[in-house]
Amino acid sequence: QVQLVESGGGLVQAGGSLRLSCVASGNTLRINVMGWYRQAPGNERELVASISSLNSTNYAASVKGRFTISGDYAKSTVALQMNSLKPEDTAVYYCHARDATMIRDFDFWGQGTQVTVST
Repeated sequence: QVQLVESGGGLVQAGGSLRLSCVASGNTLRINVMGWYRQAPGNERELVASISSLNSTNYAASVKGRFTISGDYAKSTVALQMNSLKPEDTAVYYCHARDATMIRDFDFWGQGTQVTVST
């Protein structure tokens, strides 16, 4: 079992910055992807950014150039640096980890942290 705990959410003005952090505990040795998703009221949960154990990254088009994801698989941590925040970034942000096996993918989720960007 893997447990994920996020921190760093809060209220920030448009144009400001925020840094989210996530630490995984438990059976973390086989995790090969970590990342961040977000969900705004009335919307589906969407991928924000991810980073693999080989350091390849993916970003949503809406955050590319503004957000930067970083990970340390030896310490089972992942962070998301969010700059130039917009009101449209307001959502609950969830840390995600995946253990990809030949049989199936095992997905683990944090409890979520609220990010609110004011005008």
